[in-house]
Amino acid sequence: MNILLLSFPLPLVVNVFVDRFNEGGPFFMSLILICLVLALLFLVLGFLNLKKSPDKSKKMTGLASDTSILGLVFGLMGSIIGMIEAFDAIGALGDVSQGMMAGGLKVALLTTVFGAITFILPRIGIIIIKALYKP
Repeated sequence: MNILLLSFPLPLVVNVFVDRFNEGGPFFMSLILICLVLALLFLVLGFLNLKKSPDKSKKMTGLASDTSILGLVFGLMGSIIGMIEAFDAIGALGDVSQGMMAGGLKVALLTTVFGAITFILPRIGIIIIKALYKP
């Protein structure tokens, strides 16, 4: 029995994100992902408590802000450590091609990009919550 498998573009997109996640270094990328999930959770709780308990909503907004900043800092720290490791490898090898150098810098900057995304997305939610808040 032959089964026809249709491939949708979604698995390709997911694979690209998983590949980038692994290229950026699972340790720092996992820390940044935890910060993103927590910040989004705090935002959802802030939205849910906006009408019932404005004080709790403000507290959740503050926690989302702090968590997103922590994700950004983890991204920057991961990038710096990645660049140090790349330069150590270059120093050990001696002469390095431009392609190898570009590849090392790309990997080092992936954590910065993910940290920036972790900072920007909750910031949009925080702006919306502040716009909806009526004292």
